[in-house]
Amino acid sequence: PHHDIYSIEDLKQLIFDLKRANPRARIHTKLVSQSGIGAVAAGVAKALSDVILISGHDGGTGASPLNSLKHAGTPWELGLAETQQTLMINGMRDRVVVQADGQLKTGRDVMIAALLGAEEFGFATAPLVVEGCIMMRVCHLDTCPVGVATQNPVLRERFSGKAEYVVNFMRFIAQEVREYLAELGFRSIDEAVGRVDALDVNAAISHWKADGLDLTPILHDMGAADDAPRSHARAQNHGIDEHFDVALIDASREVIDSGGEVEIDLPVRNTARAVGTMLGHEVTKAHGEHGMTNGRIQVNLTGSSGQSFGAFLPGGISLSLTGDANDYVGKGLSGGSIVVRPPHGASFRADENVIAGNVVGYGATQGSMFLSGTVGERFLVRNSGATAVVEGAGDHALEYMTGGLAVILGETGRNLGAGMSGGTAYVYGLDESHVNAQALASGELTLSVLDSADLEILRDVLERHLTETGSDRARALLADFTAESGRFVRVLPRDYAAVQKARQDASDEGLDLDGDVVWNRILEVTRG
Repeated sequence: PHHDIYSIEDLKQLIFDLKRANPRARIHTKLVSQSGIGAVAAGVAKALSDVILISGHDGGTGASPLNSLKHAGTPWELGLAETQQTLMINGMRDRVVVQADGQLKTGRDVMIAALLGAEEFGFATAPLVVEGCIMMRVCHLDTCPVGVATQNPVLRERFSGKAEYVVNFMRFIAQEVREYLAELGFRSIDEAVGRVDALDVNAAISHWKADGLDLTPILHDMGAADDAPRSHARAQNHGIDEHFDVALIDASREVIDSGGEVEIDLPVRNTARAVGTMLGHEVTKAHGEHGMTNGRIQVNLTGSSGQSFGAFLPGGISLSLTGDANDYVGKGLSGGSIVVRPPHGASFRADENVIAGNVVGYGATQGSMFLSGTVGERFLVRNSGATAVVEGAGDHALEYMTGGLAVILGETGRNLGAGMSGGTAYVYGLDESHVNAQALASGELTLSVLDSADLEILRDVLERHLTETGSDRARALLADFTAESGRFVRVLPRDYAAVQKARQDASDEGLDLDGDVVWNRILEVTRG
């Protein structure tokens, strides 16, 4: 599930963020073929997706649940025809590239997809079979008997596939497509896109099984009357050149290229979305996924930031905001530092007021966030390595968290820790009824007092929170740390704690942490 997408507006924001994370990338949106897909595709095109993929009901990974394989979606032909017609009716067909996939196997499949409106075609199952896949559908169990989808070295030795096999398969597909194009009088795929008038369906509709079916709506040629565009012809206007980060990149160019430090002070308004994301792209492009090690960019902002403040921020960049922020602060945080604090001299109590919106820290992998105030729902969902401090959080905090550290200095909403399988959380005055009941009942989550090591970590984090934000809440907790620390509860997944102990014991014994002995111990612990 994508916990940052609950509406077409959320999807539009994600497309916006991804385009700033890599302006040269084409942003694809995959839609399952079903009735009404045309309206959704039109919304996706308006949301500025570069590519729309129509996926049929026949495809899917071998790790898919059985009811998804059997009951999700309709044939791609139906969804593709509806999408093509809707986009043409709304004058948006030339803004997007349309793809199709879902058990395409032959050149004939490619031609039908092209005539119905697709320009690009996805092949997955067929090339896997060419490489040796026998469709056991155990891709998620690490037991693939022919070595295609497994990390087991014994099973991987059985893999007999070669890249040349896939190349040969695709050459045959291309040759068959050329033959069909020649037979229909087209010189290229581009000429064939959307030409539904070239489909001969007489044999199909005259078949006794199709008696009474009216295929006219599916095969209606929207471009026959006014010669409307049937395929992609112009790029989406993403407004990259007008983005807030353009000024940040210009001011940081020397540091990005040669190292050093720079400090930038600017005002910000809530119309500025994904602040820092495109700057992060430039840093990542120059220095790799871990960001800068020989430079530092400090950005100090004042005002209200729009959505996705600091999304995907890499190491070497620090964003400090005096004011407040909207949803998705620190989404995909990748090593950078984010600080959000209320205005100096504010008359209200920070720990009783919202400083940022929903989905803070979604999918963060590393880095730190210090927020002097409370936040909305779904705090740190899918966090896998970042450290974040907040003074209160809404419902569904720490959902599907797999790593990192969360410190919550105030009240939480309900359903905390649902699906949490890793990482550690220190929560002040935690109400046990707010923790996910299933995780507690099954023993997957453990609640305990903090030990000496936890207390040392907590004190360090609180001191940094105070330094970064001037938090009155952190100051009060540190002033009487001995008493207040006793009110913190440690939330820790059971298996995660067991694996940590197994690895620590192995390290104390001088064993290779990636060796077979350690992995066998971990398997015994988690299966026990």
